[in-house]
Amino acid sequence: MNDLAPAARAYVAFYESLTPETVANLGNVVTDDVRFKDPFNDVRGRGAYAAILSHMFKAVPDISFKVSHVAIDGEVCFLRWRSEGTLSGGPWIVDGMSELRFAPDGRVREHIDHWDAAAQFYERLPILGALIRFIRRRVAER
Repeated sequence: MNDLAPAARAYVAFYESLTPETVANLGNVVTDDVRFKDPFNDVRGRGAYAAILSHMFKAVPDISFKVSHVAIDGEVCFLRWRSEGTLSGGPWIVDGMSELRFAPDGRVREHIDHWDAAAQFYERLPILGALIRFIRRRVAER
């Protein structure tokens, strides 16, 4: 696949309009054997990926994604994005990047998310968060 721009635009449009109802349309933009990896998951298969998205909406019902940058380098596409929602009664914002690889038919065959789970998730947890913040301060002092 020489020109990834149309496929990247289709995937971005899917993600930016993602809802619990549109998870069922995941097969339009990913292959059956897609690999999805993020700080919490590393799965293969459209069904496993869809289950992660469905679980995400149960945990953060109002989550939304906005892609701010798209970069294509050869056969790889990089997305810079922000997700926003409400978790544990407060705002939850995650800034991250996705690394995408496409199949010849234009659907995503690999989606790897990169974001700071320690700063953007674990530090928000009551006990673990305090410990991580303490460690982060100690490391910064050195």
